[in-house]
Amino acid sequence: MELCLEPARPEELDRYCAVIQAGRDFQREQGFVQWTEDYPSREILERDLRSRKGYALLADGELAGYLCLDFDGEPAYGAIDGAWGTEEPYGVVHRMAFAAEFQGKGLSDAAFRLIEEACRSRGVRSLRMDTDPSNLRMQHILEKNGMVRRGVISYQGDGKLAYDKAL
Repeated sequence: MELCLEPARPEELDRYCAVIQAGRDFQREQGFVQWTEDYPSREILERDLRSRKGYALLADGELAGYLCLDFDGEPAYGAIDGAWGTEEPYGVVHRMAFAAEFQGKGLSDAAFRLIEEACRSRGVRSLRMDTDPSNLRMQHILEKNGMVRRGVISYQGDGKLAYDKAL
């Protein structure tokens, strides 16, 4: 399967919203709620697209996933209960989700390789992410891909586990 990460296209917004909904549904099937009905919203995805931070993961040309890759920093990461292991600048991934038919296919590892390539191509040598304490699957994926838990940050009023990785 050939995978690529490309800038998300505004005309595909409805499809990206469907991928996010599939991620939201998957979380509930796993027994936790990280994404509410209000987050991530269509408006947030529209903002991702306008700011050119939205990315589509394609598998053999088919939409397999959506994510936000932001190189402008995350304000919530300025106050960590712990300590980052990497320096700025960094890339941060938000809103990573896979279409229902691509869930459980092992695409997250490939997605991380593509994300890391995108960071390196911009001269960025650090990647940061956060996830809910209840999202054990994402914690496993992050750690499997070399991310190190560095502490807790407050994001959207909740404590999130903070991870980073030197690239």
